[in-house]
Amino acid sequence: MSRPLYRGFSGGGGGKDRCADEGRHYDPKQPGENGIGAATPARGRKRRLAAAAARIGVLVLAAAALVGSVAWAGSLYTGRGAAAAMAAASAHRGYRRLQEQLVTDLLDIGVLAGGGLRSREAEACAAEYENHVPCYYNGSDAVDVSDLGGGVVISYERQCAREGRATCLVAPPRAYRTPVRWPSSKDFIWKDNVRISGHEFSSGSLFKRMMVEEDQISFPSDAHLSDGVEDYAHRIAEMIGLRNEFNFNEAGVRTVLDIECGFGTLGAHLFERDLLTMCIANYESSGSQVQITLERGIPALIGSFASKQLPYPYLSFDMVHCARCNVEWDKNDGVFLVEVDRLLRPGGYFVWTTSLNTHRALRDKENQKKWTTIRALANNLCWEMLSQQDETNVWKKTNKRDCYSSRKSEPMLCAKSHDPESPYYKPLNPCIAGTRSKRWIPIEHRTAWPSQARLNSTELDIHGVNSEDFGEDTSTWDSMVRNYWSLLSPLIFSDHPKRPGDEEPHPPFNMLRNVLDMNAHFGGFNAALLKSGKSVWVMNVVPTNAPNYLPLIFDRGLIGVQHDWCEAFPTYPRTYDMVHADGFLSLEKRQKRRCSTLDIFLEVDRILRPEGWIIIRDTAPLIEAARSVAAQLRWDARILDLDIASDEKLLVCQKPFLKK
Repeated sequence: MSRPLYRGFSGGGGGKDRCADEGRHYDPKQPGENGIGAATPARGRKRRLAAAAARIGVLVLAAAALVGSVAWAGSLYTGRGAAAAMAAASAHRGYRRLQEQLVTDLLDIGVLAGGGLRSREAEACAAEYENHVPCYYNGSDAVDVSDLGGGVVISYERQCAREGRATCLVAPPRAYRTPVRWPSSKDFIWKDNVRISGHEFSSGSLFKRMMVEEDQISFPSDAHLSDGVEDYAHRIAEMIGLRNEFNFNEAGVRTVLDIECGFGTLGAHLFERDLLTMCIANYESSGSQVQITLERGIPALIGSFASKQLPYPYLSFDMVHCARCNVEWDKNDGVFLVEVDRLLRPGGYFVWTTSLNTHRALRDKENQKKWTTIRALANNLCWEMLSQQDETNVWKKTNKRDCYSSRKSEPMLCAKSHDPESPYYKPLNPCIAGTRSKRWIPIEHRTAWPSQARLNSTELDIHGVNSEDFGEDTSTWDSMVRNYWSLLSPLIFSDHPKRPGDEEPHPPFNMLRNVLDMNAHFGGFNAALLKSGKSVWVMNVVPTNAPNYLPLIFDRGLIGVQHDWCEAFPTYPRTYDMVHADGFLSLEKRQKRRCSTLDIFLEVDRILRPEGWIIIRDTAPLIEAARSVAAQLRWDARILDLDIASDEKLLVCQKPFLKK
């Protein structure tokens, strides 16, 4: 049952109480109370006329404001003397600035409200869109790839086209249930919340172990298994010279990139050791590693080693892990290993578990050739082979720049003009990146977690950030998170999120787990959440049209990604509990709105779970306008005043869960 927002909040979205929606099914063909659904031509004409009337009204108000300012200024100049004239001129300048801002805000409201009126014509997507992921090939969702013929190659490379974006609301499956809360979600999830075909369970891989029961998928504990993930993590720790996996932080390991992570089992285990693991895997039409991993409450993102660089800065991860992943490291002159080198910090580790180097596999000459090629490529990258044990191999990236100058073989160092710190889906670069960066600091010389999140003045200087600005940002977010808890508890951040009929929840009783920050800036919201003791993880998104502080975010021991919000986010529908946006509307306003607010909100709705939350902090006019758009998406919206002396307001929305 969707719980309505506390009615003491100011404003309202959607008109009537959402409790009236209880028992209704989310029917794509049924028009909604806000006009979402099939619209008749007559109704569509009326809405277009209403939108036009709204714009005309805004323009009339703007013109009246300007005329009023001119008349008012003229009356001031009827005073006597030079002093009166100077005072009048000063008052006129001040008033004119206010009027110009008024006109701008009125036009903003007109544009946003116009988008809101148009959104009433949006329909809920058909059932086949339940797991739709824009920018990726979704054809196999409805077509058997084997029917396309042996010569057809399906590409899962990210390819975004704005004209191909869905303009409808992605509805949940009929049997969808409110996701299992963390930490119970590590152990089991609801079967109908993810798309599975049955082929996924034939794998005996350590990281793809699951049991399918009547209505749930469980990931059994391996505490008593000799080849379980706990023993695996312990073995990796020993191979890099540590006593056990609890010492990873002391060795400088905090962030891990897990390539084709299975179902996030390693990430779930390492999270308890204060390691933050980002899973990446190709788009998959069923049995998706990314979808299942996110459903369990582990960070994941669609990404592939194909032809483009991943949207992370160089020198960002302390460890890159690949267990029987389907990346052919020996192909294309080792360009995929070069990409791993770009992402690894100096002194970082590449852990590769494969059957290729077993005695049995090496009897095959082709396997011998592959293994020899990979070892030679790693050597050319100045990686040191630390250890080999069973199928697991561990290399350590050099922390000495002069190693590269002593080599006589490729790959070469990137030229300064071809070495961007944060490439956004650029073609793979076959050269060694980041060697000129001030961020070239060995992991063993970095501050260990959790102190790592509080960068000192020397570390901030690397990013061109003033210590006072950083300190003010930290204080602001500490205060804001406390205010969020005070204003919104027990709705979102409940200490006791027990619902009628539910069993008592497990600690830490947190309603949130997967959080996305649309405009992360320094990552202050993420840091404040962790400081307050909330068991969440945050995908810190740095918009491509904003100052790029993603390297700083990674240097704080957090994770994130660059993204253009005029494109679809690389994840599956219904994967986040909350989406947060501070100053995002203002950012888009300054950029002349490269895409509509409606398009962006539709994408937020796609990635948000039913009963998920949206918190938007921005200037009052933009918040008021955004509420009119949110209402058309069936979001229950309320506006909160943050500070009497501030022009900023908070828009709090909840996505409804419409079901039988």
